[in-house]
Amino acid sequence: MEHKSIAILKQLFQEDEINEDLLVDLKNDERKGVQALIKSYENKKLKEKAQENNYLEMSRYEQRNYANGCKYVAGMDEAGRGPLAGPVVAAAVILPRDFKLLGLNDSKQLNETTRNRFFTIIKEQAISYGISIINSQKIDQINIYEATKLAMRNAISQLDPAPNHILIDAVNLGGLPCTSEAIIKGDSKSISIAAASILAKVTRDNLMREIHSEYPIYNFASNMGYGTKHHMETLLEHGASPYHRRSYAPVRNIVN
Repeated sequence: MEHKSIAILKQLFQEDEINEDLLVDLKNDERKGVQALIKSYENKKLKEKAQENNYLEMSRYEQRNYANGCKYVAGMDEAGRGPLAGPVVAAAVILPRDFKLLGLNDSKQLNETTRNRFFTIIKEQAISYGISIINSQKIDQINIYEATKLAMRNAISQLDPAPNHILIDAVNLGGLPCTSEAIIKGDSKSISIAAASILAKVTRDNLMREIHSEYPIYNFASNMGYGTKHHMETLLEHGASPYHRRSYAPVRNIVN
């Protein structure tokens, strides 16, 4: 059998045009470049298989509710409860029953490039989504827990059609127009909650970069409002910005 060039084989692997017969023949090809291509291809397939299995596992809450007669199942999550500055953001999303996005997971487990790409895909393919932003002043007025619940209710109210059931990451939220369940670490257990976590985090990260342009001294674009060493040192030296949460002890103790 005449050997194909490494360049042609590389293109075939990239385009996933490799069948089992060709793969068997190539495994007998002693060229190091060919063996490297095979190893990379097999690792890719193993990763895809693991992602398929994980996606199936993360779909079980949605599938159970579909089986119980729910047409629209929403996922709900928030970003920004812990930082010393900036808003808290909540997102709710209803995905199509046939939605598939391998690699979807808790937003914190994904790198920024993947989060941003998934953010666009989710918004484009979702049946409906809602995003709510509660600023630091409101957080100081009603406390972060109440502000988080307010953001969640606001995000749910934006959904059209309305959900039949809502999967929520960790928070027990009463007074909803449908049934709901709180799932501990739900952003790594439910595709809908994971999708909501991405919408919330990317939205908040973008807002913190805008705030950074106003107050670059705090380096919000990097720390996203969390109390890093640099952030705390800057607070001590320069005081708080209008975006800091004055009800949070590290800020309150510096301001007062």
